[in-house]
Amino acid sequence: MSKRRTGSRGRRAREFEAFVAGAAGRLLHTATLLTAETPQNNPYAQRLLAHALAHTYAGWDRLRGEDPYSRARDELAFRFEHGAWRRRRTRGGVLDRLTPRERTIVVLRLYEGVAEEQTAAMTGLPAERVRTHLHRAVAALCAPPPGAAGRERRPAPTKRTAEASG
Repeated sequence: MSKRRTGSRGRRAREFEAFVAGAAGRLLHTATLLTAETPQNNPYAQRLLAHALAHTYAGWDRLRGEDPYSRARDELAFRFEHGAWRRRRTRGGVLDRLTPRERTIVVLRLYEGVAEEQTAAMTGLPAERVRTHLHRAVAALCAPPPGAAGRERRPAPTKRTAEASG
């Protein structure tokens, strides 16, 4: 192996390590939202991120001016959308009430700020369906959690109500 080739590999590895150091936290958070896990317990998100980063590293030399963060994020979404990460289990995360498809769209559109057309292309849906899924998901997130509908909300006691009852 030539010195030139070895030097190129070392540079490539250093560039990728610097990218991971700067982007891994946000990418892990994105993966955690996709898998609907909690930040304290996110083994599926960690595996999803590891696979996405491995794929990004494999194509590192072919990026040619492309944003590596976008490539890694797109790979996360693709792997989640088309992989074993879609199994429906309660994991306790913020987006747990949503279907995997709704989570993908919410994370890409609202958290990552990906354009509607790009989200549509990534998910294989028409833009109108992306919009419909997003509206449905936001409505589900704004609705009270299941089982809370029968509970009556009581106002917090004020000084007067506390004196009157006591």
